[in-house]
Amino acid sequence: MVKVKDIAAAIEEFAPKSLQESYDNAGLQVGDPEAVVSAVLLCLDVTEDIIAEAQRRECNLIVSHHPLIFRGLKSLTGEDSTQRLVIEALKNNIAVYSAHTNLDSVWDGVSHEIARKLSIRDIEVLEPQPLNPKAGLGVVGNIKPVPKIEFLRKIKETFNVAALRYSAQSAGLVVRRVAVCGGSGASLIKAAIKQEADILVTGDVKYHDFTSFGSEILIADIGHFESELCAREILSRVIRDKFPDLTIYFSDSESNPIKIL
Repeated sequence: MVKVKDIAAAIEEFAPKSLQESYDNAGLQVGDPEAVVSAVLLCLDVTEDIIAEAQRRECNLIVSHHPLIFRGLKSLTGEDSTQRLVIEALKNNIAVYSAHTNLDSVWDGVSHEIARKLSIRDIEVLEPQPLNPKAGLGVVGNIKPVPKIEFLRKIKETFNVAALRYSAQSAGLVVRRVAVCGGSGASLIKAAIKQEADILVTGDVKYHDFTSFGSEILIADIGHFESELCAREILSRVIRDKFPDLTIYFSDSESNPIKIL
């Protein structure tokens, strides 16, 4: 019988919690680590729809990328959405586990998955951790030279981006070297320039990031949701590798909380 703690151990063997950023809260969020797992639901964010889907599919473990409990809870009265979700999970005996920036920083993590989808080779960590050059945020590598617009179209199609935002003032016409970072990666723009990347693919880029650095590097904002949805694929592989007979679902009720009219 597979228990919640066994799933947690498998994920943390792949992506140790020691790799997470200081502000983060990866790990078991809600539930009994000794509970036997009936089925697992994988998602990016834990929402009311996700809890309802877990009930419908008889999953008593939700594994998410973004932590349900990001900041400390001082009460559990249902006065905000996080508290209500925790209460609903507890009432329905659903455990919640999250692997966030540790899954971003580990080798073969989120940025590596993005890189694979874009056929990037010769991969290196973009911003290595001081004591572990194989771990850190973002990756950079090479591709077969391709015209800029063609590569931007490939990004849009690959990640199903409704409206791709990119730096219009970028002078380069051909892309050879690509940096990527899942989630909010604008802080890595300078590192990407230093690594001589022609483009940085990430999410949550601000207007002034485009105006400040767009003439030095092509910046493509594919959206936070779109860039991290692949976290589910990584988590699925990690769990299936250890527990091949366990039932695992990708959420079918999850959708981007940001809509484009």
